Amino acid sequence: MPNFVYVLGSNGKGGPRTYVGWTNDLAARLQAHNSGRGAKSTRGRSWVLLYAEKFASKSDAMKREWHLKRERKTRQMLLSVIQSI
Repeated sequence: MPNFVYVLGSNGKGGPRTYVGWTNDLAARLQAHNSGRGAKSTRGRSWVLLYAEKFASKSDAMKREWHLKRERKTRQMLLSVIQSI
């Protein structure tokens, strides 16, 4: 089963935000975040998928997630996409 690292973006009240996570089902995970069943920090916002990478193993996906969470410039660049809409 493939594993994914993803970056979500939201431009709700309180300003623009990004969220980085990993999953093996992107559609279900995005739906969970938007329905309030995702991570606690994503509740109360409407999220869109900005970026995703596919990995063969959970371990590789989690390693990439760790790095993406620390790459603020990359996340800000991705976030500029929804800010321009």
